Amino acid sequence: MDAVYKNCQSCGMPLARDEQGGGTEKSGAKSKVYCSHCYENGEFTQPDLTAEQMKDRVKQKLVEFGFPRFLTGLFTRNIPKLKRWSSGK
Repeated sequence: MDAVYKNCQSCGMPLARDEQGGGTEKSGAKSKVYCSHCYENGEFTQPDLTAEQMKDRVKQKLVEFGFPRFLTGLFTRNIPKLKRWSSGK
């Protein structure tokens, strides 16, 4: 049985908040692991990104959405532990 994730395993965004309903696999099926911002057609949209670069990108987006800057570290601290960064794809 496949694992069910509540958050994108690349950026940590809640999958329920993904306006596209999730990324897509090569078959066109919705990914149950990654969001549409990180994953399209079975591939990462930014394959060369590191976990630290992803943390910086997410922090920047959170500030753009009005989150206090001091909270962004709290929201991004677990990104390196997500599936994409801990075990490859």
